[in-house]
Amino acid sequence: MDTKKRQKLRKFLKELESIRGRHTELVSVYIPADYELIKIIQHLQQEQGTAENIKDKTTRLHVIDSLEKAIRHLRLYKKTPEHGLAVFAGNASEKDNQVDLKVWSIEPPLPIQTRLYRCDQVFVLDILREQLEAKDVYGLIVLDNREGNIGLLRGTLITEIASLTSGVPGKIKAGGQSQQRFARLREGAAHEFYKRIGEIANKEFYNRKELKGIIIGGPGPTKEIFLDGNYLNNEVKKKVIGTKDLSYTGEYGLHELVEKSRDLLAEETITKEKQLLEKFFTILSKEPKKITYGKEKTKKALEYGAVDTLLLSEDLNEQDLTELENLADQTSTHIEIISIDTKEGQQFKQLSGIGAILRYAL
Repeated sequence: MDTKKRQKLRKFLKELESIRGRHTELVSVYIPADYELIKIIQHLQQEQGTAENIKDKTTRLHVIDSLEKAIRHLRLYKKTPEHGLAVFAGNASEKDNQVDLKVWSIEPPLPIQTRLYRCDQVFVLDILREQLEAKDVYGLIVLDNREGNIGLLRGTLITEIASLTSGVPGKIKAGGQSQQRFARLREGAAHEFYKRIGEIANKEFYNRKELKGIIIGGPGPTKEIFLDGNYLNNEVKKKVIGTKDLSYTGEYGLHELVEKSRDLLAEETITKEKQLLEKFFTILSKEPKKITYGKEKTKKALEYGAVDTLLLSEDLNEQDLTELENLADQTSTHIEIISIDTKEGQQFKQLSGIGAILRYAL
């Protein structure tokens, strides 16, 4: 799913999440790919008959009318779209004494596998929410002899799930201890520390089916010692796709590990986004006339047809996003929605969250 489709789905969900029914009167319908629309329409017509038995008059009318709107909307389609269809209908009015029956639908970016009809006080949105979650997930392990950190990379989001500190003594031995005895103490403490890291990594990564790979990093040789030891079980160890030398551990080390693993993550969203923003900021510093940022300047560049790539932060308000996307579509401009999960994305947000790489200098 590209960032534009993701943003469209996110906006759609945000609108429907805000709607609440007075009773179980909001209609949700999910139609899987290749499922016959006529069967869904017949099912909804049957539900209209069943709704006649609802005791509360207002709820009864809302459900019957919402089902009718959904049926009429479905009749607009000659066949089920490639990825299926999700249709929602209900009273969108925020005032108790007013009725504003609406119907919404979306052809999801990923195929729908579930057939569902439900009336409830809220729309059933979990099936669509799941599509927003990145399907490819990477495990991250960062360690040295002082601390260890375990995390996950989902799309552009890096999440720390465990942080450990060791009991390994420092390199300077205490007075009266022989060099060999002190070395054995350090080695034993390090072994116990690696075991603790391995136990958590095995627990977190073993049954995670969406895990595409694991990357291990850290300063010095500790990552190789950890990987070559028997600290990870065989199934988890098979998922390790590389190791990286780092300057840091801790939460910063997790971010550094992702940064230094671009070769391993070449096709992932986070790498593509970082490369795009690096290009934007490089051109800004070297050829500033080939870059615009801020709404008004970028809007003018779009109107001139001078924009090659439009960059929009996902944190922008809906009005600005829609206005600029519509202008870009008129000139076949490529649009990239920038996440706010990375430091580059945050930096771009602080620069107004609106920018463009131009086809020529203005």
